[in-house]
Amino acid sequence: MIDAICNELELRNKYLGNQPIETIYFGGGTPSILLPEEVTQLLNAVHTYFDTSLLSEVSMEANPDDITPENIGFWKTSGINRLSIGLQSFKQEDLKWMNRAHTVQESYSCVASAVQNGIENLTVDLIYGLPGLTSEEWINHIETVIKMGVQHVSAYCLTVEEGTALDTFVEKGKIIPASESSQAEQFLLLVETLEKHGFLQYEISNFCKPGFESKHNSNYWKGIHYLGAGPSAHSYNGHSRSWNMRNNHTYMNAIEQQTSWFETEELTSTDVYNELLLTGLRTVYGVNLHQLEQILPLDDSFHTHIDQLCDQGLMKKNSDSIHLTKIGRLQADRIASDLFRLSE
Repeated sequence: MIDAICNELELRNKYLGNQPIETIYFGGGTPSILLPEEVTQLLNAVHTYFDTSLLSEVSMEANPDDITPENIGFWKTSGINRLSIGLQSFKQEDLKWMNRAHTVQESYSCVASAVQNGIENLTVDLIYGLPGLTSEEWINHIETVIKMGVQHVSAYCLTVEEGTALDTFVEKGKIIPASESSQAEQFLLLVETLEKHGFLQYEISNFCKPGFESKHNSNYWKGIHYLGAGPSAHSYNGHSRSWNMRNNHTYMNAIEQQTSWFETEELTSTDVYNELLLTGLRTVYGVNLHQLEQILPLDDSFHTHIDQLCDQGLMKKNSDSIHLTKIGRLQADRIASDLFRLSE
């Protein structure tokens, strides 16, 4: 698999048009189980086939049980300077039904180990809207990670995907999902509690201490081009999107035989316009109206709709951009979809 990913990087080394690489992200699956020589091989491939002169952020998603002083030491030596840890919850029963391999105690110890061993850019994931999670427990989860000394928090609402084991449990009544009002309350508590402790909500689900925004994810939201390598990886170059085969063996065989291992979708101006709205409205940066206008003209109905959202307290507008208010962020996807263009 490592050989296949390195070969893909070589085969697609012109995808980004020789633009310098600013960030690298080891994500998806469980990259923290990689051996030191495998991480080195992957990073060497990136340095060989791409211009990394502007590289400033290298992130690794890590399971709590993989965070040891030995691994941390190697990750730092190899250039990884940001760790993302999926804690999810501090209730053991939640970790159990979510099939998480780690325990609550490991959640505490792994963050402490990362801090003690010199990881200065640390983010953790939490989930709210869990069945049976009270608002008091949720506030305790948030305050716990704040006390741990992390610089960044990503918090997501539990979603029930069709066809999953969770979906089956819900259908059978074994798990009762949280109500929409409870989810909204916990989201607002999340924002209030983190902001009180100096965290900036720079994207709907992401909060950081000043200067610790995820550069990699921010590039996604700003529409900056990126290349993904490996099974299921997605790529974007401004005018098209591509996605790799999901099956590991099919992917590796296709790379070896240099047959097509990804599908591509060409984006219309309408697609680019709508995606800019969808991603931009989720962020503190908002949507630049001049950038939007360059893609498709902004008609009177658009400006009327924006004025209505401002009157409703859901949006703010200045001379060149629009931003959602805190209340507006609760309805970000709906507001964006209402502003979508259906055709050019």
